[in-house]
Amino acid sequence: MFAAETRAVAVPVKNALNKETLVTWKHIAEPVQPFLEAVAFRLGKQVREFDPAVAPYAEYALTGQGKQLRPALVALSAHAVGQLEESHVTVAVIIEMVHLATLVHDDVMDEAEIRRGRLTFGATWGNEIAVLFGDCLFAQALKLAASFPTPEICRAVAMASNTVCSGEILQTQHRRNFEMTQKEYFKVLEMKTAELFALSCDLGACLSGATPAHRAALREFGVTLGTAYQVFDDCLDLFGSEAEAGKSLGTDLAKGKLTLPVLRFWQRADEGDKTRLRELIEHWEPQALAPILELLGKYKTLEESSKIIHQYLKQARQCLAGLPETANHAGLTGLTEYLDRQTDNLGVCA
Repeated sequence: MFAAETRAVAVPVKNALNKETLVTWKHIAEPVQPFLEAVAFRLGKQVREFDPAVAPYAEYALTGQGKQLRPALVALSAHAVGQLEESHVTVAVIIEMVHLATLVHDDVMDEAEIRRGRLTFGATWGNEIAVLFGDCLFAQALKLAASFPTPEICRAVAMASNTVCSGEILQTQHRRNFEMTQKEYFKVLEMKTAELFALSCDLGACLSGATPAHRAALREFGVTLGTAYQVFDDCLDLFGSEAEAGKSLGTDLAKGKLTLPVLRFWQRADEGDKTRLRELIEHWEPQALAPILELLGKYKTLEESSKIIHQYLKQARQCLAGLPETANHAGLTGLTEYLDRQTDNLGVCA
């Protein structure tokens, strides 16, 4: 069935991913495109698993995917240690549904109206429906995970979902907490974002028959890459452009989420600048973004945050050294190089 749906299931990941050719996401996704198409097709089929009255909501949520980064991690991790199987598509669909469920709930909490360039679920049908349908997505993901012959996959997905939701709770508890430490900040990131990256890499390797050591190496790669990705996304919300972010800038600060640039500022700023920043955030309005960026720029917080992203990406590449010498991890390495370049471009359009 997998082969029939993709037409090119077992096409190996090409070794063409390098610094010269890795310019856009397309270059990374192209070697695993048949797999990603199979995942998108299977996600579309999941619409039928919902009650007919709920199907329009499911179609809206499940057919508007972004880059499919987590499914790509499943495929690239699988290829690093073995071969892709139909079970990898199922796992990728499960993880993507969990991710989409968290986005639906996040948009409700953030009162967001735009996501990926279109109206959010809540803005379209209201927050009550959005919360309930997010719950439906979680439940459907676990139902699909339970279809595996052993409980290992379902247990891993359930534990990861618990971790992600717990991370969101911790982040909510720290809203407008200017005394939050960087250690607490990174703990939140590892739980709410990096966990699904780690799960994607781990289960991709698991279903390819990887050894425990190789699974651990790929899981750690997912944690470090996912952490770097979220720091980048936090910086993008401040120093990027609306076209890049796919939403209005400053949404984190609007909800009192203090991200790494703000925390770095708080460590170095004088009392006068701290007072000014606190007032701008606590009495947020869109016009506050410009003076906030001026304050953050004064203390070079983008440069410092970018260095930390690059450090995490270097650490992620080092994790791949734990794989067998025959491993084809060009795609995984390419992801880190791509994010390195995206990080260097932060602030260019700001």
